[in-house]
Amino acid sequence: MSAPLKRPGARRIVGEHLRELEELADTAGAVVVGELVQQIDRPHPGTYLGAGKIDELRDAVAEQGASLVIFDDELSPSQGKNIEDAIGTRVMDRAELILDIFATRARTAEAKMQVELAQLEYMLPRLTRMWTHLEKFRGGIGVRGPGETQLETDRRLINHRIKILRERLQDVQRGRAIQRQSRQGEFKASLVGYTNAGKSSILRALSGQEVFVEDRLFATLDPLTRDVDLGDHTRVLVTDTVGFIRKLPHHLVASFRATLEETREADLLLHVIDASSPTWEEQRVVVEQVLDELEVNDRPKLLVFNKIDLLGHDELLALQERIGALAPTSVFVSTVAEGGLDPLCRALTAAVRARRPMVRIRLSPSDGKMLAEIHRDGEVVDQRMEEESLVVDARIDSALAGRLRKAGAEVSQNG
Repeated sequence: MSAPLKRPGARRIVGEHLRELEELADTAGAVVVGELVQQIDRPHPGTYLGAGKIDELRDAVAEQGASLVIFDDELSPSQGKNIEDAIGTRVMDRAELILDIFATRARTAEAKMQVELAQLEYMLPRLTRMWTHLEKFRGGIGVRGPGETQLETDRRLINHRIKILRERLQDVQRGRAIQRQSRQGEFKASLVGYTNAGKSSILRALSGQEVFVEDRLFATLDPLTRDVDLGDHTRVLVTDTVGFIRKLPHHLVASFRATLEETREADLLLHVIDASSPTWEEQRVVVEQVLDELEVNDRPKLLVFNKIDLLGHDELLALQERIGALAPTSVFVSTVAEGGLDPLCRALTAAVRARRPMVRIRLSPSDGKMLAEIHRDGEVVDQRMEEESLVVDARIDSALAGRLRKAGAEVSQNG
């Protein structure tokens, strides 16, 4: 069920939005039997749709024998309850559907905690709707009915569970911070993008290691980091992250902050875009908005247009010409064509070298502390004795170079 607001271009994109909602329903295990669209000036405060469309929806549900109605927009607790009362069928909105998908796809303890937290925060204001079967037991003046008592009990239990989950996720966040500290000297890139844009396929092709890939929405929930060898002594840590989507539930973004901290520590964000999608521009804007919400949009960013093998020759040329004028550093890649990731590998190599140039460091062989710092925070390519000095060829950033010079080492550019 879709009810787009009346605005220019709304009719053009509603079909794409419904197809995406159908994909979400399929991912959740539902079978779509029909769809209904109404363009509205503004949502009805009580039932979201107008009275006539509610009647039409009730008739369509009865005709198709549907057991569930899914709205493409988020419904308020009262709207959801009123629609269910009017049509006599379970109603779910887009946010609840996405939460349901995350719950079924969560594998690690961390992902399960994050999804449970988001579900509980979504459920809390909707408890009254869930206890409508106890309405007939409501008490009169000075008397509390069992429904009201149960609501208060549930609220206390849920708030207590939310508090516990937040504390546990803070522990996870601290653990991740320690892990990141151990990788401080590495160049880190994070794959971000709309769900099903091909981020996991890119990570698998770059690393040559097994990465779970599925042509479905939200195949990846947990961050996965792989060490990628770009050749010529150049390595980079690439992390795959959860995909974003239109109208991603706010509670879900908030609860996944610990996971998405990886993007905040990245030296480079690789924004993967499905070049074959007719709505790639809208998807790009959605990802930018989520990155803004996560306060990571200030990180250096590279647009990676993926799946170019699905475009015709003329389509690809037109896209490259258009993007070249807007974002000239963008790369166009394919994970299935031979050499299809070469442009991305070259861009990563250039980024690593720009951030951590190759230098030659001369120091005393007895200075073990300084040598350990070079190995910890830099990338050592060669190490040898020349006369009475220890010579180290390494890639290091400017901060480490400054510390080494201050400590008495000789640091010079080396190619």
